Amino acid sequence: METQLLEGKKLAKKMQTVMETRVSQLKEKGLTPGLTVVLVGDDPASQTYVRNKERQATKVGIKSEVIRLDASITEEELLQVVYQLNEDKTVHGILVQLPLPRHMNEQRVLRAIDYEKDVDGFHPMNMGNFLLGNEGALPCTPLGIMTLLKEYEIEIEGKNALVIGRSNIVGKPMALMLMKDHATITIAHSRTKNLKELTKQADIVVAAIGRGHFITGDFLKPGAVVVDVGMNRDENGKLIGDVDTESAMGIASYITPVPGGVGPMTITMLLEQTIRKVEVD
Repeated sequence: METQLLEGKKLAKKMQTVMETRVSQLKEKGLTPGLTVVLVGDDPASQTYVRNKERQATKVGIKSEVIRLDASITEEELLQVVYQLNEDKTVHGILVQLPLPRHMNEQRVLRAIDYEKDVDGFHPMNMGNFLLGNEGALPCTPLGIMTLLKEYEIEIEGKNALVIGRSNIVGKPMALMLMKDHATITIAHSRTKNLKELTKQADIVVAAIGRGHFITGDFLKPGAVVVDVGMNRDENGKLIGDVDTESAMGIASYITPVPGGVGPMTITMLLEQTIRKVEVD
């Protein structure tokens, strides 16, 4: 079987080209979408991710700002920054980069963001609206995955889908989105005992367990669609996914590469939701 790559990077570029036109049209009306990212501390992965967000936002014409704060600041000081951004009418999207330093309550900080400016889809109000099927911002990574699957015309209805991971950022919302499109969902995680057996039954596998090359080809059902959300480093510092792509080739029908698969789509959905805030207003 020939395995086709689900090229998120290619789709992201295509979508961002359209975004440039949409932003130009908004600017002609005197409206410039504004996205502010708050980065606390010097986590290397977060810094890389934020730089990519800033670069892509600027490229499509969004007014992008990054507020970099020292890891030693207090939670109250961070909250004051968020409150000020809530009141700033030139800022349409606010994103506080996770993880935060251990002395901070992430949920309290996320709740402080005006849910109408939450473009990451993590605010409890938006999470609740999502669960109930109402309009609102959605978590960017699962939304990007669904957009990628639809671009490649992957059939979801009636399929057995396995989501490996149960985080609020990826696992739980991913399962809900697949279920909304009429897949039959199984959620597995680090303590699932029969993971290999479950994976072998899945038509669609979303791997977000955070373990490099944990899923190998012998886990997979022939013809399975494999989405690799993993961002890990091997012993040589090379970026690898949760899936051993090499052993999956020839077994999976489709697979996302790492890098170049899910990551670019996550950033693209962040930009999309920022622009949409202005278009809707």
